[in-house]
Amino acid sequence: MKKRIVITGLGTLNAIANNVPDFARALRGGSCGIGAIDLFDTEGFRSRTGGQIKNFIARDYIPRNFSIKRMSRADMLSFAATLEALRDAALYPPPEELKEEIGIAIGGGAGGLLEAEEFYADFLKKNGRNAKFSTLSSLFCASSADRIASTFGFTGPKLTFMTACSAGATAIGYARDLIVNGQASIMLAGGVEPMSRLTYAAFNALKSVDPETCRPFDKNRLGLSLGEAAAIMVLEEMDAALERGAKIYGEILGYGITCDAYHMTAPDEQASGAVRSMQAAFKDSGLSIDDIDYINAHGTATTVNDVMETKAIKAVFGRRAYSIPVSSTKSMHAHTLGASGALEGIVSVLALRHGFIPPTINYQENDPLCDLDYVTTGSRETRLRAVLSNSFAFGGNNTTLIFGGHSERGAAHE
Repeated sequence: MKKRIVITGLGTLNAIANNVPDFARALRGGSCGIGAIDLFDTEGFRSRTGGQIKNFIARDYIPRNFSIKRMSRADMLSFAATLEALRDAALYPPPEELKEEIGIAIGGGAGGLLEAEEFYADFLKKNGRNAKFSTLSSLFCASSADRIASTFGFTGPKLTFMTACSAGATAIGYARDLIVNGQASIMLAGGVEPMSRLTYAAFNALKSVDPETCRPFDKNRLGLSLGEAAAIMVLEEMDAALERGAKIYGEILGYGITCDAYHMTAPDEQASGAVRSMQAAFKDSGLSIDDIDYINAHGTATTVNDVMETKAIKAVFGRRAYSIPVSSTKSMHAHTLGASGALEGIVSVLALRHGFIPPTINYQENDPLCDLDYVTTGSRETRLRAVLSNSFAFGGNNTTLIFGGHSERGAAHE
C-alpha cells in the first residue's frame, strides 16, 4: 500500500503576512501586498511596484543563538520560515534521534543575488579596495538549504530546485517521493525567492510586468507583479504523524511534472504541457476531475498565460471546468517566482483547513477568452475536499500539485 504523506507544519513570510495565521486571515480578507518597492531604486523601470516583504529584520524571526553572519536575504527568509514550520509541527528543537532522517528540498532562483549586486556596487565605488569576497558565499541558490541543514544537523537528502516559477512546487512533490521511497522520514520542502535588481530589470525588459498592480484574468491585464517570499512545509508519513500526535493540515494526494519543449519564456499557447501536468497529477493521485473543489491557478496576469491556463483547464475538466471555482492569489502576494509554487501550496492547504476559497482581487472586466468561474468578489466560504494547484514556469517547466483535507480521507486528527 502506498504511503500517505501529510503536512504537519507550515511557515511563511510574504508581502501580505509574516506568519501562517496572519496569512490565512489576509487571504480570506483579500489583502493586497503590492505597492511601492524601497528595497532598491526602481527609477526608470516600466514598473515601480511589487510584493516586497517590508521592514524585514532578521532578528525579529531568528533567535540570537543562531548565527546569521554571511546569510543572504534568501537565506534569512527561508530560515525564518523553517523555524515557524518546525515549531508548528512540534519538531523544535529537532529531536536528536530524528536528525538523520530529516531532509530538505527547496526551490528558488535569485539566491544571494541582491547581496552580490550590493557587493559589486561597493567594489566599483572603492575600485576593489577592501572588497569582502566572503559576502559572496551565499550567492548561490543552494545556500539556503545548506544553511538549514548545517545549522540543525539534518543529514537526510538535501536538494535545491531551480526550475523558475515551478521550483517550489517541484520541491514539494519530490520531497513527498523521497518519503514514499524510504529516503527520508521527514522533509522540509518549499521555496524562497528574494527581490533583486537584476530579476526586476529582466522582467521589466520583457515588458511582462504591470506598471501598477496585476489583474489576473481581467480583460485589460498588463502583466504580472513581482514579489518575494519564503514558504516551507513539514512533510511526513501519516502513520508516524498520528503516532507522535502531530497536527495534520492535509495530505499531498498527487503531483505531475511536464515540459513544454517550446520556448524559453513563452508558454505553449496550445497548453499541451499544462494539460499533461494536470493529467499526470490526477494519474498519480487516483482522483477524478469530480473530486476537485477549487483550482489555485498559476494566474500570472500576463496576456498569454491566463488564456493558456484557461484553455488547459477546459481541456482537462471538460464541461465541469465551468463549475469549479478558480482564483489567482498572485493578485494579493504577487508572483514570487521560485517560491510561488510552495507559497500557493500553503494557500491550498489553508483553504482546505479553514473552508474558504481566496479571491482574485483587482479584477474589473470580463475577458471572453477567460470565461471560467474566477472568484473575484471576495472569498467564498465552502467545504473543500481537494485542491489542485498549478505552477507553470519559464522554460516550459510545469508542475501540478493536488492536496486533500485530512478528514476527507480517513485521517481526521487535531
